[in-house]
Formats: sequence, structure tokens, C-alpha cells
Amino acid sequence: MGAAASRWRDLVSGPRSPSAPRRFPQESMMEKRVDYGLVSPNGIRSLRDLETYLHGSNLEPALLELVKLRASILNGCAFCIDMHSKEARARGEMEQRLYALAAWREAPFFSERESAALAWTDAITRIDEGVSDALYENVRRYFEEKELVDLTLAVVAINAWNRLAIAFRTPAGSYRPALDR
Repeated sequence: MGAAASRWRDLVSGPRSPSAPRRFPQESMMEKRVDYGLVSPNGIRSLRDLETYLHGSNLEPALLELVKLRASILNGCAFCIDMHSKEARARGEMEQRLYALAAWREAPFFSERESAALAWTDAITRIDEGVSDALYENVRRYFEEKELVDLTLAVVAINAWNRLAIAFRTPAGSYRPALDR
């Protein structure tokens, strides 16, 4: 690999050594880069419209929060982890289940339907690994076609929010849940 390609790789993902973190920890507490809601209100409105649609779908609100939190954990989005932990707690989710979400496959706290949704979330979030036929068939045991499309849209939406928040350093900690939704 050439020197220019190596520098670009290091800027994108950090230096490649077994002990090197993927992100730049010294930058994690820096100021927000862009207020994307102000800069691109129509684009953000489109994402919010998708969220409104999903909240009106047949997917349980608690399931949606688990999916959003799981994808946010996988993506390392501190703002979204904070937000969806608070949303889930405000809606009555047990802390024990939230704590176990990072290792949901080993935890006995999730129903078969929730586990299927979390496996789907993992696969869609880590899409470079593809989605196996076995996973698809398992998820279809618990979700009708429209529910599965809506679940996929929920995963797509939270991944978009995660990428915006990470790229533009939306600070974690200030989110307050709105219980009127």
C-alpha cells in the first residue's frame, strides 16, 4: 500500500494495530461539527417522516426501541445510545434488558420474536456480511412480510441517524424523552 493510501486509511479508521482503537478518543468530546437539522431541514424532515411512519406501524414500540438501541451499540453512537436508553426506560423497559442488549444472544431476557428482530438488526447493520437464507427464514417465522419490511426500515433509519450523529459529533447526554408519542 502506498503512503497516500495508508494516510487516508489512518484518517478514516485510525492506525491499524491490534491495540489501536478505531476512533480517535481524544476527539470524542469535541464540539458538534454541524447542526444537520438546520443545514438540511428537508433531508432531516424526511428521516423524521420515516420515524413517524414506523411509530404508526404494527411493530411494538418496545421492540423498535430495542432495535434502535442495539444498532446504536453496534455503531458506537453515544448520542443514540443515550437517547434510546432513555426512551426505552421512559416507556417502561427493564434496565436489566437494556444492560444485556450488548450480549443479547447470551441473555435469557428476550422473547423469540425480539431475538429474531435483534438478529435481523445485527445483520442489516453489519450488511457487509450479508443476510443469510437461514436468518431470513427464522425471522419470517415471527414477522409477516410488511412487518419485516417495516423492521428493516427501522434498522435503516437508525443506521442513518447513527451515521449523522457520529459524523457530526452530536453530543450525548442532553436528550430528554417526549412521552406524548
